[in-house]
Amino acid sequence: MPILHPSPWRLRALGLFTLVGHPLFGWIWGHWLPQPYENPGLRAVLGALGLLLISNSITRDPSSKLSARIFSLVFWIQLPLFFSWMYFCNNGNTVWLSSFCAMVLIYYHVTDWRVATLGTLSGVFLAGALFLWVGPAVPPMSEQQFAINAVVIAFSWASALLLGLSSANLRRDHLQHTLTTIGIMAHELRTPLATMSLIGDAVRNETRQPREAIDAQRLEQLVVRLHTLVRNMNQQIDTQIANARLQRLPIHKETVVASELLRGVIKDYPYRNSRERDSVVLVLRKDFSFESSYRLFAQVINNLLKNAFHSLAAGSAAPKTGDLRIEIGVLNGSGRIVITDQGSGIAAELQARIFEPFFSTDRGTGHGLGLAFCRQVVQSARGTIRVKSEPGRGAIFIIELPVLR
Repeated sequence: MPILHPSPWRLRALGLFTLVGHPLFGWIWGHWLPQPYENPGLRAVLGALGLLLISNSITRDPSSKLSARIFSLVFWIQLPLFFSWMYFCNNGNTVWLSSFCAMVLIYYHVTDWRVATLGTLSGVFLAGALFLWVGPAVPPMSEQQFAINAVVIAFSWASALLLGLSSANLRRDHLQHTLTTIGIMAHELRTPLATMSLIGDAVRNETRQPREAIDAQRLEQLVVRLHTLVRNMNQQIDTQIANARLQRLPIHKETVVASELLRGVIKDYPYRNSRERDSVVLVLRKDFSFESSYRLFAQVINNLLKNAFHSLAAGSAAPKTGDLRIEIGVLNGSGRIVITDQGSGIAAELQARIFEPFFSTDRGTGHGLGLAFCRQVVQSARGTIRVKSEPGRGAIFIIELPVLR
């Protein structure tokens, strides 16, 4: 796609800038700060090209082939072709050397780097040919001026190309990130959806019984399980939506009480069995409050509990009381939430990477987004998260947060 970040607003803004900019700079370089060569008629024609970008037929669907072709043609004419022509006609003076360099940077900013590279080369070549054919007579450049201009233009062009390549890689990573997130979300939601389908069948079978044979307690259990699944699915969706964003999460202003948060998460966590539930011990040394989003931070604790239970399950022994210990306290003026498990641990060489997106210590089932999400939420609350671990001796995750006074 030759239009970077296509949108009707962007096309209209570029069109308006073209429509107003050419006459304005034509007046500046022709009257206010006169240059050796200026062409009002050419400026008027180029300014009129902005009307194409403003027209509804182009802005209505910026991603269409017609919009892309018109956009590419307009910007090729008014940027590399026109600016090269003016550079040659003004004998590469200071004004048009700087203008040409600015043009190169702008061109790589508004269109794909491959289009910009091909367009710049073809524009310079065609403008040079036209200048030799019909251009005004200008004195030849001195060797020193030619060398200086060549170095400045080469630097500008190399910078624009490097920025264009890095931006293309960023867009590619963003797209890959989003596609991977969608795939993970689909995978993560299939299991609870299948379970919900089974619960629905169970409810249907139960309601088909005679009224006196309906087990109200069993129906209530099914309803509670169904609500738990829906809650977990919503949390998973929120997590993956947050992971799909490259930018940091906004700073939330909701007051979160650490003890209330942890008690709520521990109570509502979807344990697989009673042994998992009984293995969790909450120790309240000193309570504190901090600013964040209760919902997002609950997902952080859920992710850490999920990882801890997975680590405990990797061991040979069944979990027992205290194998997963959560402590709430305050140290050196910072609130601390410490989650300690007696699981399989994390190798030292992996600890520096576990918070990276798409890096997972479990190559079989892990997607590597859970801890990246945790760090994102903690940082949005102006806090830090780190890990201490030894293989075979469990892991300690330490969250430190600024305390509300």
